[in-house]
Amino acid sequence: MNHLTRRTFVASVASLGATATVPALGQGVASGAILKKAIPSTGEQIPVVGLGTWITFNVGNDEKLRAARAQVMQTFCDRGVTLIESSPMYGSSESVIGYGLAHTKRASLFSAGKVWTLLKPLGVTQMENSRKYWGIERFDLMQVHNLLDWSTHIETLKAMKAQGRLRYIGITTSQGWRHGDLEKIMRTEPIDFVAFSYNVIDREAEERLLPVAAGRRIAVIVNRPFQEGVLIDRMKHHPLPPWASEIDCASWAQVFLKFILGHPAVTCVIPGTRNAGHLADNLGAARGRLPDAALRARMAAYFDSI
Repeated sequence: MNHLTRRTFVASVASLGATATVPALGQGVASGAILKKAIPSTGEQIPVVGLGTWITFNVGNDEKLRAARAQVMQTFCDRGVTLIESSPMYGSSESVIGYGLAHTKRASLFSAGKVWTLLKPLGVTQMENSRKYWGIERFDLMQVHNLLDWSTHIETLKAMKAQGRLRYIGITTSQGWRHGDLEKIMRTEPIDFVAFSYNVIDREAEERLLPVAAGRRIAVIVNRPFQEGVLIDRMKHHPLPPWASEIDCASWAQVFLKFILGHPAVTCVIPGTRNAGHLADNLGAARGRLPDAALRARMAAYFDSI
């Protein structure tokens, strides 16, 4: 099982039939309780793997595709994970999430939205529209997306948090050239969360952003953990190295996610998927052992060498 690839893992799921429930994680896939980490500002524990919806949930009004995304969400909730993230930038993703939530049985939800526009009035309207799309009473987390007009929106978010209209506030970027700006905000603003890209190849965030997050007690959500699939494609023909078993990894996806989650400053990672098999594979990273600093260094050196 150490050489299980993402393709064979998903094939084993698909063999059960399109409408079958994804099987429980078993031999070779980390089992046990879902791993959680604390939000530093409050101590609240959340599962270490969430669900991103960039591209994958932008399916418009296609009922078949909406139902498929609802099944992904149901699988997600059945596994005991809670954080779902989206943005007005993601086309129809917010309304598709709302459809999924309306058709999903779940114990809990950690809703992470974003504001992505200019000017306060437009931001307020956009956030209210997002809340209606999701069909929820309030967001757990609202973030300024890609720093767009952040100084305006952060004041709105502070007020909303004080009023109890959301629980946490944050700032995000998926653009490496904005890391300097993001660092300044992290050092000066009372934010609860920050989100940025980080993976075993793109490790720039280790130099400043992750240490600042740890020092300022800011939760970190990591986006684009697979470089939008590039890392998976790059390694799909390579067998897993022996050290993968040391952290209960049965696929490359789990290796990439556990490298990220092994960093003590990272709170949650949000891979996106449209496929229930891929989702089950990703959630394997939310169980079992995480790499310590020494193993993470070995992992980084391994990928640097190939």
